[in-house]
Amino acid sequence: MTSPDARPALPERAGDTTAEQPWPVRLLSMKIAEYVDKMSVLWVEGQVVQLNRRPGARTAYVTLRDPDVDMSLSVAIQVNALDAMGTPLVEGARVVVQAKPTFWTQRGSLMLDGRQIRPVGVGELLARIEYLKRNLASEGLFDSDRKRALPFLPRRIGLICGRASAAEKDVVENSRRRWPTAQFEIRQVAVQGGNAVTEVTGALRELDGIPDVDVIVIARGGGGVEDLLPFSNEALLRAVAATRTPVVSAIGHDVDSPLLDLVADHRASTPTDAAKAIVPDADREHQVVEAARTRGRRALEGRLHHERRRLVELRSRPVLADPGAFVRVQREVVTALRSRARHRVEAQLHRHHDGVRHLRAQVRTLSPQSTLDRGYAIVQQVDGAVVHDPAELSVRELLHVTVARGDFGVRTEG
Repeated sequence: MTSPDARPALPERAGDTTAEQPWPVRLLSMKIAEYVDKMSVLWVEGQVVQLNRRPGARTAYVTLRDPDVDMSLSVAIQVNALDAMGTPLVEGARVVVQAKPTFWTQRGSLMLDGRQIRPVGVGELLARIEYLKRNLASEGLFDSDRKRALPFLPRRIGLICGRASAAEKDVVENSRRRWPTAQFEIRQVAVQGGNAVTEVTGALRELDGIPDVDVIVIARGGGGVEDLLPFSNEALLRAVAATRTPVVSAIGHDVDSPLLDLVADHRASTPTDAAKAIVPDADREHQVVEAARTRGRRALEGRLHHERRRLVELRSRPVLADPGAFVRVQREVVTALRSRARHRVEAQLHRHHDGVRHLRAQVRTLSPQSTLDRGYAIVQQVDGAVVHDPAELSVRELLHVTVARGDFGVRTEG
C-alpha cells in the first residue's frame, strides 16, 4: 500500500515535464551538468577582456570575449599554463584556449576548464584578415561604384574616436582651421581592446540616425596589427557598408591599412588628412570666389567697352551724323522714279494717240461713204438687195439709189 505522503516520480526527460510535474532547479542543473560533461575537450578562440590572477593562487580566471558580438565566457586555468606562455598574457590579447566545458550546478553558470592557452600570432591574424579581405571583395563591398561622394560642406560632422585622443584633436582643430564654423557630433569610444568593435559600431549607427550629420569620420592613431584589429572586424565592416551617411576612414598612418580603409567611402591617410577631406579650405574658397569675381568684372568691362565702341562707330556713320541726308537721297530717288513714270506714260499716250488717228484715217478711207463721195452710188432693189448685174433687173422695176448726199427712186426703161 502506497503511503499518502509519497511523491510521484519525476519525469526522466525534459519533454515529459508538465506544470503539474515540473523539474526542481537542482535536477535541471544536474541534467545540464550531465549534458555538458559529455562534451569533449575543444579549442576556442577569443579576446582577453579580464584577467584575475591572485598572488599565491594556483588557479587564475580569464574572461574571453567574442570580438564580433557582445558575448563572453569565464575560463579557469592553472597558473602553470599561463606561465608556459612565451609572453605575459594581457587584456586585449587574442588567444586560443584548450578547455573542457563545465557547468557549475550551485551557481548555474557555464565555465571552461582551461588546459592550455596560446596567443594568436601576428602572422595568423594577417592571414585571417587576408581571407576576410578576399571574401568581402568577392561580395563587392570594396567596389568603387558603391562608394558615395563626400558633401562639399557638411552641416554636421560625426566623429568617432578614442577618449581624449590625439586623433580627435587633429580632426577637430584642422577642420576648424580650414572652416571655422564646422560643427561636430563626437562620440568617444574604445578604439582597441575587447569592447572596441561593439562601441564603434554602436556609435556609428547612432550618428547615422542623426538627420543633419552628413559625414562620419572614424579616427584613430597608429598602432600595431593587434591594436588596429577591430577595424578589420567583419561586423564593423558590414555596419559601415550599411550606413546611409558617407564614412571616412582615418585609421593610423600611411603604412597602416585596416580593411576599414577599403570599405569606407573615403580613405584618409591620417586624421589630419581626414580634416582636409571633409571640409573645404575657407581661404582657398575665398580666393576662388575673388578670382571668379575678378574674371567676371573684367569680362563685363570688356563687353561694355566693346559695345561702347560699336555705338561710337554707328554714330559716326553719315546716316546718323546727318539723319536728313538719307531722307533727301530717298526723296531724290522718288522724284526721279516719278519723272520716269510720267515720261513713260506720256510716251505711251502719244504712241496710242497716233495709232488711233492712223486707224481713223484707214476707216475713213475704207468706209462706203468715202466711196459715195467720189461719185459712186448704191443701187438696191425694193427688197434691199444690192444690184450687181443689170440682167437681174426687169423693165419698169422700181429701184432705190443711194448717193453721197441722199437717195432717190428710179425705174428701169429697158
